[in-house]
Amino acid sequence: MQKNGFIIDQNLKEMTEHRTDTLAVACYETTIAQNVHGHIPLHWHDELQVVSVLQGTALFHINDQKVVIPKGDGIFINSGTMHMAEDHSENENCIYLCLNMSPHVLLPSDLYVKYVHPYVTATNLPFLYIEGAVSWGEQILGAIGLIRKELVEQAPYYEVNVASALLNMWKLLITNGYSLEHDPSEMNRNKRMKDMLQWIHLNYSDPIKLEDIARTGQLSRSETCRYFKQMLRTTPMQYVMDYRIQISIELLQLSERNITEIAYDVGFNSTSYYINQFRKTMNVTPLQFRRKVIQKKILKKRSSD
Repeated sequence: MQKNGFIIDQNLKEMTEHRTDTLAVACYETTIAQNVHGHIPLHWHDELQVVSVLQGTALFHINDQKVVIPKGDGIFINSGTMHMAEDHSENENCIYLCLNMSPHVLLPSDLYVKYVHPYVTATNLPFLYIEGAVSWGEQILGAIGLIRKELVEQAPYYEVNVASALLNMWKLLITNGYSLEHDPSEMNRNKRMKDMLQWIHLNYSDPIKLEDIARTGQLSRSETCRYFKQMLRTTPMQYVMDYRIQISIELLQLSERNITEIAYDVGFNSTSYYINQFRKTMNVTPLQFRRKVIQKKILKKRSSD
Protein backbone atom coordinates (compact mmCIF):
# COMPACT_ATOMS: atom_id res chain seq x y z
CA MET A 1 0.00 0.00 0.00
CA GLN A 2 1.45 3.34 -1.09
CA LYS A 3 0.24 6.42 0.74
CA ASN A 4 0.58 9.72 -1.14
CA GLY A 5 -1.78 12.02 0.72
CA PHE A 6 -3.98 12.33 3.76
CA ILE A 7 -6.69 14.50 5.26
CA ILE A 8 -5.85 16.97 8.02
CA ASP A 9 -8.51 18.80 10.00
CA GLN A 10 -8.47 22.44 11.11
CA ASN A 11 -6.47 21.51 14.20
CA LEU A 12 -3.72 19.82 12.11
CA LYS A 13 -4.93 16.42 13.28
CA GLU A 14 -4.62 13.72 10.64
CA MET A 15 -8.03 12.19 9.97
CA THR A 16 -6.85 9.03 8.20
CA GLU A 17 -8.21 5.89 9.85
CA HIS A 18 -5.20 3.73 10.67
CA ARG A 19 -6.64 0.26 11.10
CA THR A 20 -7.67 -3.06 9.59
CA ASP A 21 -11.07 -4.61 10.23
CA THR A 22 -9.87 -6.08 13.52
CA LEU A 23 -6.75 -4.14 14.55
CA ALA A 24 -6.12 -0.44 15.17
CA VAL A 25 -2.90 -0.72 13.16
CA ALA A 26 -1.82 0.32 9.67
CA CYS A 27 1.46 0.05 7.81
CA TYR A 28 2.14 1.66 4.45
CA GLU A 29 4.93 2.81 2.18
CA THR A 30 5.33 6.53 1.56
CA THR A 31 7.29 8.35 -1.13
CA ILE A 32 7.63 11.85 0.29
CA ALA A 33 7.87 13.70 -3.03
CA GLN A 34 4.68 12.07 -4.34
CA ASN A 35 2.55 13.75 -1.69
CA VAL A 36 0.21 16.41 -3.07
CA HIS A 37 2.37 19.12 -1.45
CA GLY A 38 5.70 17.57 -2.43
CA HIS A 39 6.30 16.92 1.27
CA ILE A 40 4.40 15.58 4.28
CA PRO A 41 2.74 18.68 5.78
CA LEU A 42 2.68 19.55 9.46
CA HIS A 43 0.21 17.36 11.36
CA TRP A 44 -0.31 15.19 14.42
CA HIS A 45 -2.36 12.13 15.32
CA ASP A 46 -3.40 10.15 18.35
CA GLU A 47 -1.63 7.04 17.07
CA LEU A 48 1.96 6.15 17.82
CA GLN A 49 4.13 6.11 14.70
CA VAL A 50 7.30 4.23 13.84
CA VAL A 51 9.11 4.99 10.59
CA SER A 52 11.77 2.96 8.77
CA VAL A 53 13.60 4.73 5.93
CA LEU A 54 14.02 2.41 2.94
CA GLN A 55 15.55 4.77 0.38
CA GLY A 56 17.22 8.17 0.46
CA THR A 57 17.29 10.45 3.48
CA ALA A 58 14.32 12.05 5.23
CA LEU A 59 14.26 15.31 7.14
CA PHE A 60 11.65 15.28 9.91
CA HIS A 61 10.57 18.45 11.70
CA ILE A 62 9.31 17.44 15.14
CA ASN A 63 8.16 20.24 17.44
CA ASP A 64 11.18 22.55 17.43
CA GLN A 65 13.76 20.03 16.22
CA LYS A 66 15.02 18.84 12.85
CA VAL A 67 15.94 15.17 12.58
CA VAL A 68 17.83 13.75 9.60
CA ILE A 69 17.10 10.05 9.03
CA PRO A 70 19.12 8.17 6.39
CA LYS A 71 18.33 4.84 4.81
CA GLY A 72 18.55 2.04 7.36
CA ASP A 73 17.51 4.15 10.35
CA GLY A 74 14.11 5.15 11.67
CA ILE A 75 12.20 7.12 14.25
CA PHE A 76 9.43 6.71 16.81
CA ILE A 77 7.00 9.65 17.00
CA ASN A 78 4.79 9.88 20.06
CA SER A 79 1.04 10.40 20.16
CA GLY A 80 -0.04 14.03 19.74
CA THR A 81 3.36 15.23 18.53
CA MET A 82 3.34 17.75 15.68
CA HIS A 83 5.62 16.74 12.84
CA MET A 84 6.25 17.03 9.13
CA ALA A 85 8.68 15.39 6.71
CA GLU A 86 10.48 16.28 3.52
CA ASP A 87 13.30 15.00 1.38
CA HIS A 88 16.62 15.94 2.95
CA SER A 89 17.86 17.30 -0.37
CA GLU A 90 16.57 17.89 -3.87
CA ASN A 91 15.90 14.74 -5.92
CA GLU A 92 16.34 12.61 -2.79
CA ASN A 93 13.21 10.57 -3.59
CA CYS A 94 13.02 9.29 -0.03
CA ILE A 95 10.78 6.28 0.65
CA TYR A 96 9.87 5.00 4.09
CA LEU A 97 7.67 2.45 5.78
CA CYS A 98 5.28 3.98 8.28
CA LEU A 99 3.63 1.99 11.06
CA ASN A 100 0.75 3.66 12.88
CA MET A 101 -0.89 2.07 15.90
CA SER A 102 -3.35 3.08 18.56
CA PRO A 103 -1.64 3.12 21.98
CA HIS A 104 -4.51 1.00 23.27
CA VAL A 105 -3.74 -1.88 20.91
CA LEU A 106 -0.48 -2.64 22.71
CA LEU A 107 -1.64 -3.98 26.09
CA PRO A 108 -4.84 -4.70 28.05
CA SER A 109 -6.12 -1.85 30.20
CA ASP A 110 -4.61 -3.01 33.49
CA LEU A 111 -1.11 -3.08 31.94
CA TYR A 112 -1.71 -0.06 29.70
CA VAL A 113 -1.79 2.22 32.75
CA LYS A 114 1.67 1.07 33.84
CA TYR A 115 3.52 0.42 30.60
CA VAL A 116 1.95 2.65 27.94
CA HIS A 117 0.17 5.69 29.36
CA PRO A 118 3.24 7.16 31.15
CA TYR A 119 5.20 7.10 27.89
CA VAL A 120 2.40 8.46 25.72
CA THR A 121 1.94 11.43 28.08
CA ALA A 122 5.63 12.10 28.79
CA THR A 123 6.60 15.65 27.82
CA ASN A 124 10.25 14.76 27.16
CA LEU A 125 9.50 11.97 24.67
CA PRO A 126 8.16 13.55 21.46
CA PHE A 127 10.33 11.17 19.46
CA LEU A 128 13.05 8.55 19.74
CA TYR A 129 15.69 8.09 17.04
CA ILE A 130 16.13 4.46 16.02
CA GLU A 131 19.57 3.40 14.80
CA GLY A 132 19.49 0.37 12.55
CA ALA A 133 23.10 -0.41 13.45
CA VAL A 134 22.29 -1.22 17.09
CA SER A 135 20.60 -4.46 18.08
CA TRP A 136 17.36 -3.07 19.52
CA GLY A 137 16.97 -0.64 16.63
CA GLU A 138 17.56 -3.34 14.05
CA GLN A 139 14.90 -5.50 15.71
CA ILE A 140 12.34 -2.68 15.71
CA LEU A 141 12.92 -1.72 12.08
CA GLY A 142 12.83 -5.37 11.05
CA ALA A 143 9.54 -5.82 12.89
CA ILE A 144 7.93 -3.05 10.83
CA GLY A 145 8.58 -5.01 7.65
CA LEU A 146 7.24 -8.20 9.20
CA ILE A 147 4.10 -6.45 10.44
CA ARG A 148 3.49 -4.98 7.00
CA LYS A 149 3.83 -8.44 5.44
CA GLU A 150 1.34 -9.88 7.94
CA LEU A 151 -1.16 -7.08 7.30
CA VAL A 152 -0.92 -7.49 3.53
CA GLU A 153 -1.13 -11.29 3.41
CA GLN A 154 -3.59 -11.72 6.31
CA ALA A 155 -2.85 -15.41 6.72
CA PRO A 156 -4.64 -17.32 9.51
CA TYR A 157 -3.80 -15.91 12.95
CA TYR A 158 -2.07 -12.88 11.43
CA GLU A 159 -3.64 -10.67 14.11
CA VAL A 160 -1.88 -12.70 16.80
CA ASN A 161 1.43 -12.37 14.97
CA VAL A 162 0.97 -8.61 14.59
CA ALA A 163 -0.01 -8.18 18.25
CA SER A 164 3.03 -10.19 19.34
CA ALA A 165 5.38 -8.15 17.14
CA LEU A 166 3.90 -4.86 18.39
CA LEU A 167 4.31 -5.89 22.01
CA ASN A 168 7.95 -6.86 21.49
CA MET A 169 8.58 -3.62 19.59
CA TRP A 170 7.05 -1.56 22.39
CA LYS A 171 9.18 -3.29 25.01
CA LEU A 172 12.31 -2.51 22.99
CA LEU A 173 11.26 1.13 22.68
CA ILE A 174 10.48 1.78 26.33
CA THR A 175 13.54 -0.05 27.62
CA ASN A 176 15.81 2.03 25.38
CA GLY A 177 14.11 5.41 25.84
CA TYR A 178 14.47 8.21 28.36
CA SER A 179 13.72 8.80 32.00
CA LEU A 180 10.19 10.11 31.78
CA GLU A 181 9.14 13.66 32.63
CA HIS A 182 5.67 15.19 32.81
CA ASP A 183 6.04 18.97 32.71
CA PRO A 184 2.70 20.85 32.91
CA SER A 185 4.26 23.98 31.37
CA GLU A 186 5.36 22.00 28.31
CA MET A 187 1.87 20.54 27.94
CA ASN A 188 0.43 24.05 28.10
CA ARG A 189 2.91 25.32 25.51
CA ASN A 190 1.91 22.59 23.06
CA LYS A 191 -1.78 23.33 23.62
CA ARG A 192 -1.29 27.05 22.97
CA MET A 193 0.54 26.25 19.74
CA LYS A 194 -2.20 23.92 18.54
CA ASP A 195 -4.87 26.49 19.44
CA MET A 196 -3.13 29.19 17.39
CA LEU A 197 -2.64 26.90 14.40
CA GLN A 198 -6.25 25.79 14.56
CA TRP A 199 -7.40 29.41 14.55
CA ILE A 200 -5.26 30.16 11.49
CA HIS A 201 -6.65 27.14 9.67
CA LEU A 202 -10.20 28.23 10.40
CA ASN A 203 -9.65 31.86 9.39
CA TYR A 204 -6.98 31.79 6.67
CA SER A 205 -9.41 33.17 4.06
CA ASP A 206 -9.99 36.32 6.14
CA PRO A 207 -7.57 39.16 6.92
CA ILE A 208 -5.24 38.03 9.73
CA LYS A 209 -3.05 40.14 11.99
CA LEU A 210 -0.39 39.07 14.45
CA GLU A 211 -2.58 40.41 17.26
CA ASP A 212 -5.35 37.99 16.28
CA ILE A 213 -3.04 34.99 16.52
CA ALA A 214 -1.54 36.18 19.81
CA ARG A 215 -5.00 36.69 21.30
CA THR A 216 -5.94 33.12 20.46
CA GLY A 217 -2.87 31.79 22.26
CA GLN A 218 -3.34 34.23 25.15
CA LEU A 219 0.16 35.53 24.52
CA SER A 220 1.83 38.82 23.72
CA ARG A 221 2.92 39.46 20.15
CA SER A 222 6.58 38.88 21.03
CA GLU A 223 5.77 35.64 22.87
CA THR A 224 3.76 34.46 19.88
CA CYS A 225 6.68 35.12 17.55
CA ARG A 226 8.97 33.23 19.91
CA TYR A 227 6.61 30.23 20.00
CA PHE A 228 6.50 30.01 16.22
CA LYS A 229 10.24 30.52 15.86
CA GLN A 230 11.07 27.84 18.42
CA MET A 231 8.51 25.25 17.36
CA LEU A 232 8.04 25.82 13.62
CA ARG A 233 11.18 27.73 12.63
CA THR A 234 9.12 30.49 11.05
CA THR A 235 7.17 33.62 11.93
CA PRO A 236 3.40 33.64 12.54
CA MET A 237 2.65 35.69 9.44
CA GLN A 238 4.97 33.62 7.26
CA TYR A 239 3.15 30.53 8.48
CA VAL A 240 -0.15 32.13 7.43
CA MET A 241 1.34 32.84 4.01
CA ASP A 242 2.68 29.30 3.63
CA TYR A 243 -0.63 27.79 4.71
CA ARG A 244 -2.56 29.87 2.18
CA ILE A 245 -0.19 28.70 -0.54
CA GLN A 246 -0.67 25.07 0.58
CA ILE A 247 -4.45 25.37 0.38
CA SER A 248 -4.18 27.01 -3.04
CA ILE A 249 -2.05 24.08 -4.27
CA GLU A 250 -4.90 21.74 -3.40
CA LEU A 251 -7.43 23.98 -5.14
CA LEU A 252 -5.28 24.23 -8.26
CA GLN A 253 -5.25 20.44 -8.49
CA LEU A 254 -8.72 19.56 -7.32
CA SER A 255 -10.91 22.41 -8.59
CA GLU A 256 -11.56 24.26 -11.83
CA ARG A 257 -11.65 27.70 -10.24
CA ASN A 258 -9.54 30.32 -11.99
CA ILE A 259 -6.40 31.83 -10.48
CA THR A 260 -8.09 35.01 -9.28
CA GLU A 261 -10.88 33.09 -7.56
CA ILE A 262 -8.38 30.84 -5.82
CA ALA A 263 -6.28 33.80 -4.73
CA TYR A 264 -9.24 35.43 -3.00
CA ASP A 265 -10.54 32.11 -1.66
CA VAL A 266 -7.35 31.54 0.32
CA GLY A 267 -7.06 35.06 1.72
CA PHE A 268 -5.06 37.10 -0.79
CA ASN A 269 -6.53 40.47 -1.74
CA SER A 270 -4.46 40.76 -4.92
CA THR A 271 -4.02 38.23 -7.70
CA SER A 272 -0.60 39.56 -8.64
CA TYR A 273 0.61 39.34 -5.04
CA TYR A 274 -0.64 35.76 -4.83
CA ILE A 275 1.17 34.85 -8.05
CA ASN A 276 4.41 36.41 -6.78
CA GLN A 277 4.22 34.60 -3.44
CA PHE A 278 3.34 31.32 -5.15
CA ARG A 279 6.34 31.68 -7.46
CA LYS A 280 8.64 32.34 -4.49
CA THR A 281 7.45 29.15 -2.83
CA MET A 282 7.03 26.79 -5.79
CA ASN A 283 9.41 28.32 -8.39
CA VAL A 284 6.55 28.37 -10.92
CA THR A 285 3.39 30.43 -11.30
CA PRO A 286 0.02 28.96 -10.27
CA LEU A 287 -0.95 28.56 -13.93
CA GLN A 288 2.30 26.77 -14.77
CA PHE A 289 1.79 24.52 -11.77
CA ARG A 290 -1.75 23.64 -12.87
CA ARG A 291 -0.58 22.86 -16.40
CA LYS A 292 2.09 20.53 -15.03
CA VAL A 293 -0.52 18.71 -12.95
CA ILE A 294 -2.81 18.32 -15.96
CA GLN A 295 0.08 17.05 -18.08
CA LYS A 296 1.00 14.46 -15.45
CA LYS A 297 -2.60 13.23 -15.32
CA ILE A 298 -2.68 12.87 -19.11
CA LEU A 299 0.60 10.93 -19.16
CA LYS A 300 -0.56 8.71 -16.32
CA LYS A 301 -3.83 7.96 -18.10
CA ARG A 302 -2.02 7.12 -21.34
CA SER A 303 0.38 4.77 -19.55
CA SER A 304 -2.51 2.93 -17.89
CA ASP A 305 -4.52 2.53 -21.11
